[in-house]
Amino acid sequence: MKKKLGFKIAVSGAAEVSHCCKNIVEISKEVGREIARQGCILITGATTGVPYYAALGCKEVGGFSVGFSPASSEAAHLRTYRLPTDAFDVMVYTGADYVGRNMIMTKSADGVIIICGRMGTLHEFATAFEIQKPIGVLEGTGGTADKIRQIAIGPYRGVKKIVYEKDPKKLVQKLIAKIRKEKEKNNEKLKRSKK
Repeated sequence: MKKKLGFKIAVSGAAEVSHCCKNIVEISKEVGREIARQGCILITGATTGVPYYAALGCKEVGGFSVGFSPASSEAAHLRTYRLPTDAFDVMVYTGADYVGRNMIMTKSADGVIIICGRMGTLHEFATAFEIQKPIGVLEGTGGTADKIRQIAIGPYRGVKKIVYEKDPKKLVQKLIAKIRKEKEKNNEKLKRSKK
């Protein structure tokens, strides 16, 4: 009997990495590897850059990854969007372009990790924040990730569920702990509602 896979963790980050920290490729791969080592499923937007490197890292250690494509078919994914397919075990062709894909992917995850990033990453962060998903921010990677602490200050709805870390392994572990706590709390609420 196969072991049940753990939580679904989305990695959101820059598809174009020239503005990210100098070791962004290895950092992204290490996040993907750690997600796999922890028995979790990696989810990405099936794009280049940070998400792709995370998927490659996941694959290196035998992990399982799902790509959420903005395209409506494999042909469009490859020809129109010019995105990779080789690092993914399962590809979901959303047909929702980038904005819709971002929302579908983010809502499908149990938690989201932000690494570097640009506006698309900010959109995925804002979606996760608004729907109260646990979020891990890998600080020191540049771009959006290094601005979130400032963005998340001030008035907002709900409970802030963000963990910050500079170490990729520690970030994945802290996020998993936060997701686990969230799941336990949700299950406890369900049990109380059935009484």
